[in-house]
This record gives sequence, structure tokens and C-alpha cells, in this order.
Amino acid sequence: MSTYTLPAAGPPIATEDDARDVVGDALGQGAELVVIPVERLSPDFFRLGTGLAGAVLQKFTNYRLRVAIVGDISAYAAKSAPLRDFVRESNRRGEVRFLASEAEL
Repeated sequence: MSTYTLPAAGPPIATEDDARDVVGDALGQGAELVVIPVERLSPDFFRLGTGLAGAVLQKFTNYRLRVAIVGDISAYAAKSAPLRDFVRESNRRGEVRFLASEAEL
């Protein structure tokens, strides 16, 4: 599976347009999987009420790109039962996975 990995340093994915740019870059490289470090996601991504997570992840799934969000989200998850449920369900389905490290890919 061809993978496109965002570097940890760089602008955050904070809007649907940011996600669209990443999708374009990934497709341009023929990727099937996009690895996004937690550091590249806006804190609003982890506040499900903002709708950002759904909007961003929908961009990837519309183009049949799988997503791995890599890093420690425990601080966000500790504050939000809905986020914990979202992560669990995402990992179960497999199109979007939340992983502690790239070693889990």
C-alpha cells in the first residue's frame, strides 16, 4: 500500500480546505494511505462538536484514501467520551485509524 506521510512540523489541518490540499498531495503521489501526525491537527479536530473531524475525514473517504492519525490523543480522549467512542468505532471500521505510533501501521 502506497503511503503519504505528513511531517510533524507544518501548518495544522484546521479547515476543510486544508484537508483538500492534503488529499490533492496524497493523490498526486498515488497514495492509498495518509499518515497524519497528531501535531498537524487543529485542537478543534478533537472537539467533535465543531464538526471539523467529520468534515476533514469525509474529504479523505470521498477519495477512498485511508487515514492513520498517529500520536498521543489521551489528553483529548480523557475529556470526551464521544471522542473515545469515535476513536473506537473508527479503529473498528479501519478506513480511519488512531494509532499511538507509526510502528502500529
